[in-house]
Amino acid sequence: MASSNRISRRDFVKVVTAALSTIMGAAMGIPVIGYLIDPALKVQSSEAWIPLGPLESFPKGSPKAFSFTRSNVNGWEKTVNSYGGFILKKSDSDIVALSNRCTHLSCSVNWDEGREEYVCPCHDAQFGPEGEVNAGPPPHALDRFETKIEEGNLFVLFPAIPHKEG
Repeated sequence: MASSNRISRRDFVKVVTAALSTIMGAAMGIPVIGYLIDPALKVQSSEAWIPLGPLESFPKGSPKAFSFTRSNVNGWEKTVNSYGGFILKKSDSDIVALSNRCTHLSCSVNWDEGREEYVCPCHDAQFGPEGEVNAGPPPHALDRFETKIEEGNLFVLFPAIPHKEG
């Protein structure tokens, strides 16, 4: 006797239903999974030109403080950080933009007009007007921001980069 290779109508419906369910589940599931993991895959640019305002608002010869905030998105978490520094305008074309973070332990430095130097309150680090180390434990000069002037406005490039003396 020859066995029949025929499939019953009930088994055929089960196989077709399972196949269609799998295809529909994948068609709906893949976009949902992509939506859920997309924030973790995005890369945010870390560099940005920060506008500081008109060049004439910065006096010649004396450092002027500035500050700005940057938001950072890490997956689903958004944080906002404050940054700051000093602009020393020697002339309209010679501008030094320094970070206000001590290179020892990242405390905020302040300009001391009487001493004509930046002073760190944490460990008494001292920096000259252009950020060079005068005294204390810092390993190198204050970090610097790259600057540019467009249409009379001053911009700094974030983040600041380490400045090597000499």
